Amino acid sequence: LLDIEMPRMDGFEVASRVRSNPRLKHIPIIMISSRTGQKHRQRAFGLGVHNFLGKPYQEIQLLKAIDEVTSTAVTV
Repeated sequence: LLDIEMPRMDGFEVASRVRSNPRLKHIPIIMISSRTGQKHRQRAFGLGVHNFLGKPYQEIQLLKAIDEVTSTAVTV
Protein backbone atom coordinates (compact mmCIF):
# COMPACT_ATOMS: atom_id res chain seq x y z
CA LEU A 1 0.00 0.00 0.00
CA LEU A 2 1.47 3.32 -1.08
CA ASP A 3 0.44 6.94 -0.80
CA ILE A 4 1.58 9.47 -3.39
CA GLU A 5 2.61 11.85 -0.63
CA MET A 6 5.17 10.20 1.64
CA PRO A 7 8.02 11.87 3.57
CA ARG A 8 11.27 10.75 1.95
CA MET A 9 10.21 9.20 -1.32
CA ASP A 10 6.83 9.67 -2.94
CA GLY A 11 4.67 6.70 -3.87
CA PHE A 12 5.45 7.10 -7.57
CA GLU A 13 9.16 6.70 -6.91
CA VAL A 14 8.62 3.68 -4.67
CA ALA A 15 6.39 2.04 -7.30
CA SER A 16 8.98 2.76 -9.99
CA ARG A 17 11.77 1.21 -7.92
CA VAL A 18 9.69 -1.86 -7.07
CA ARG A 19 8.80 -2.41 -10.73
CA SER A 20 12.42 -2.02 -11.86
CA ASN A 21 13.72 -4.61 -9.38
CA PRO A 22 13.48 -8.14 -10.81
CA ARG A 23 13.01 -9.64 -7.33
CA LEU A 24 10.18 -7.26 -6.41
CA LYS A 25 8.45 -6.48 -9.69
CA HIS A 26 5.64 -9.00 -9.11
CA ILE A 27 4.57 -7.51 -5.78
CA PRO A 28 1.05 -6.06 -6.05
CA ILE A 29 0.76 -2.33 -5.40
CA ILE A 30 -2.30 -0.40 -4.31
CA MET A 31 -2.00 3.40 -4.33
CA ILE A 32 -4.11 5.36 -1.83
CA SER A 33 -4.16 9.13 -2.18
CA SER A 34 -6.18 12.31 -1.85
CA ARG A 35 -4.77 13.24 -5.28
CA THR A 36 -7.40 11.50 -7.38
CA GLY A 37 -7.13 13.42 -10.63
CA GLN A 38 -6.81 11.59 -13.92
CA LYS A 39 -3.18 12.70 -14.25
CA HIS A 40 -2.22 10.99 -10.98
CA ARG A 41 -4.23 7.85 -11.75
CA GLN A 42 -2.68 7.51 -15.21
CA ARG A 43 0.82 7.94 -13.84
CA ALA A 44 0.19 5.32 -11.15
CA PHE A 45 -1.23 2.78 -13.58
CA GLY A 46 1.57 3.56 -16.02
CA LEU A 47 4.05 2.53 -13.31
CA GLY A 48 2.26 -0.77 -12.81
CA VAL A 49 0.04 0.01 -9.84
CA HIS A 50 -2.77 -2.57 -9.65
CA ASN A 51 -5.43 -0.43 -7.98
CA PHE A 52 -5.91 3.23 -7.03
CA LEU A 53 -8.14 4.32 -4.16
CA GLY A 54 -9.03 7.91 -3.39
CA LYS A 55 -9.15 9.28 0.13
CA PRO A 56 -11.38 9.07 1.98
CA TYR A 57 -12.09 5.44 1.22
CA GLN A 58 -14.33 2.87 2.81
CA GLU A 59 -12.61 0.03 4.67
CA ILE A 60 -14.55 -2.50 2.61
CA GLN A 61 -13.11 -0.95 -0.59
CA LEU A 62 -9.58 -1.40 0.70
CA LEU A 63 -10.20 -4.96 1.85
CA LYS A 64 -11.72 -5.84 -1.52
CA ALA A 65 -8.76 -4.29 -3.38
CA ILE A 66 -6.30 -6.21 -1.20
CA ASP A 67 -8.22 -9.43 -1.76
CA GLU A 68 -8.22 -8.88 -5.53
CA VAL A 69 -4.47 -8.30 -5.80
CA THR A 70 -3.47 -11.04 -3.39
CA SER A 71 -5.71 -13.67 -4.95
CA THR A 72 -4.20 -13.00 -8.40
CA ALA A 73 -0.62 -12.29 -7.29
CA VAL A 74 2.14 -14.26 -8.93
CA THR A 75 4.48 -15.98 -6.49
CA VAL A 76 8.14 -16.07 -7.50
